[in-house]
Amino acid sequence: MMVQTTLPGEMNEADLGQWCQALIDSNLAACIDMRKIRSIFRWEEEVVSESEWQVQMTTPVMTKDSLVSRIKSTHPYDVPEITWWHVEAIQEYSQWVNEIQSRKSN
Repeated sequence: MMVQTTLPGEMNEADLGQWCQALIDSNLAACIDMRKIRSIFRWEEEVVSESEWQVQMTTPVMTKDSLVSRIKSTHPYDVPEITWWHVEAIQEYSQWVNEIQSRKSN
């Protein structure tokens, strides 16, 4: 599974790294990609354009709900963007990602 969220652009890289590291350390994500983006959206009847961090996390299907729950509980936004979708990958990568599920059980 690929899970994606955005975090405030004013968040410094060290804080972003700690937020992501906590997800890796808890075995909720196997790999996390972060990049700066510009988002344009309507919030409270106003159109805003803000710098944000886009964060994509690779996780096994069985871990997705726990990952989404953790994101929701630690996210600074009132209404965070949290999306997910199924992905296909080479067998070796899929096996590596799925190993985090077995680490959670230990």
